[in-house]
Amino acid sequence: MKNTLMDTNFHFAGQKSVYKGKVREVYTLNNYILVMVATDRLSAFDVVMPKGIPYKGQILNQIATKMMKATEDIVPNWLMATPDPNVAIGKACEPFKVEMVIRGYLSGHAAREYKEGRRTICGEPMPEGMKENDKFPNPIITPATKAEKGNHDEDISKAEILSKGIVSKSDYEVLEKYTRDLFQRGTEITAKRGLILVDTKYEFGKTQDGEIVLIDEIHTPDSSRYFYADGYEERQAKGEAQKQLSKEFVRQWLISNDFQGLEGQDVPEMSDDYITSVSERYIELYESIMGEPFLKAEVSNLQERISLNISNYLKSL
Repeated sequence: MKNTLMDTNFHFAGQKSVYKGKVREVYTLNNYILVMVATDRLSAFDVVMPKGIPYKGQILNQIATKMMKATEDIVPNWLMATPDPNVAIGKACEPFKVEMVIRGYLSGHAAREYKEGRRTICGEPMPEGMKENDKFPNPIITPATKAEKGNHDEDISKAEILSKGIVSKSDYEVLEKYTRDLFQRGTEITAKRGLILVDTKYEFGKTQDGEIVLIDEIHTPDSSRYFYADGYEERQAKGEAQKQLSKEFVRQWLISNDFQGLEGQDVPEMSDDYITSVSERYIELYESIMGEPFLKAEVSNLQERISLNISNYLKSL
């Protein structure tokens, strides 16, 4: 497990700042360029696990960047190049302070709200008589924003976003259209792989030129929920749990080991065998979502490889 990427400390020409998120590290350069490095860190319940997952960063980066290229004809994005399997380089943007969550099915957070008796979420109505994992008549957009304290997402309605001036009306209408277009394209792509895109989130930003573009990740197992299409109807009819394709299996393992990120709880020990099994599961996710074999990158000199590939690309600009 020594060949996992847990953190970076690169110094590039023209570097202005570094932001280290739960999984990605973002280097901002002085020519309005961002270098985003996907690490092998694993986050669950807003907690970063102490050990990395081999190839996880490569998997997330390659799904996100390939999905961006598969949707760039309908929605512009920030991406300029992928000089390394773990790296995306693109235009620096001012992010909108909302995540555009779109749901095609009554699952996850929406299902929990429904079980509590609520029939609206973020101002969007949810029909009576639905069962968990039923399909909505039409996909609903349920935006989220970061809480002022902590790192948890909070539901927010379109009306609240506009009334608080978080996003202008004209910009929000673009975000809505792009969200629906991306979800439709994602649904079509994954249907060809025998998958159902259940729900997902998109993040957008505005470039220096004022263009609204897709940023961050898209249709990865960390940002999306998938069901296997085969047997979906039968499982719904029988009231059985759906077969999922997401990192939910990690959350369930943590829950079974008495960890949900709550105060006083300790992260359970992850054995090498368990970490290997998680890595294999992420590879399965990649191959199912992308419909192609996963090719493992060379990891014997991971930091050196990434630094060299980024530097060589930046010199070519």
